[in-house]
Amino acid sequence: MSSVSNIALSGMNAAQTTLNSTAHNIANLNTPGFQRQEVVQSARAEGGVSASVVQSAVAGASVETDVVAQLQAKSSFLANLAVFKTGNQLAGALLDTSA
Repeated sequence: MSSVSNIALSGMNAAQTTLNSTAHNIANLNTPGFQRQEVVQSARAEGGVSASVVQSAVAGASVETDVVAQLQAKSSFLANLAVFKTGNQLAGALLDTSA
């Protein structure tokens, strides 16, 4: 069983992968022949999530999709960060001999 911190860290990494991919899509919007990237997330058996970047099956730009994905990734990152911080505070409280 993975620790809460490792699971939250995998979520933050997946969110960062999404942010990088959508930024790449927006930056290359007007590049001739450019094909968008998409991020596919999958659950890990030991806990957490993995993310991989694939080429979009649909040609053409989709700025709306990329902006929404950025907002979702930001929220996901912040939620996982809160879990990470809470897990560290809990571990610190359990190990604090002066409490």
